[in-house]
Amino acid sequence: LRARLQRGEVGPSERLVDLDIAATLGVSRMPVREALLQLTHEGYLTSTTRGFVVPTLTPDDIAEIFEIRRLIEPRAAANAARDMSAAVERRLEAAVRLAHEADAAADVGRFMTCNAGFRQAWLDAVRNRRLAATIERFVDHVQAVRFGTLGDPATRRIVLTGLERLADAFRRRDPVAAHDRMADFITQAEAAFFRGHADAAAAAAEPDAAA
Repeated sequence: LRARLQRGEVGPSERLVDLDIAATLGVSRMPVREALLQLTHEGYLTSTTRGFVVPTLTPDDIAEIFEIRRLIEPRAAANAARDMSAAVERRLEAAVRLAHEADAAADVGRFMTCNAGFRQAWLDAVRNRRLAATIERFVDHVQAVRFGTLGDPATRRIVLTGLERLADAFRRRDPVAAHDRMADFITQAEAAFFRGHADAAAAAAEPDAAA
């Protein structure tokens, strides 16, 4: 379920119901219910009276959370670079390599999964677990930005460049570079999201040509 969410396979109008999922997977309801609650705790889902749905964030929500992320994620990235292990470095390099392959295949879902893997890898290198846990609370925001930007090939190229620059800073164990590159990465993500949002709003406002 988490992988489906990370690949963007669950739309905002889709409801995840434990009984339906249990029947599809051929398992009992309880482990499915526990999984859905865990994903809700992680920020991937929101519970409703008729099942679980992907959280809906307004543009104001997105802007406010970007401000918070700019304040804390560069510092966390610097800490991760300082404490980076060889095992986490290999995970980062694998995520970048797989992201290139996904982009070449125009596989947006797989690209999202690679992006999520890269993010989780460097967060696992942050020794301050309270700091990492605070950042992980914004997974709904990160997912919303991915959904709103990574379908665009040009944006995926920008993201790939950002991942490569971050991986290089982590590889060199350079906290200053990791800090600055993470700040730049977040700024570019924000610009791409709101550019796409403005384009979508403009397209929706255009009169129907067929009319």
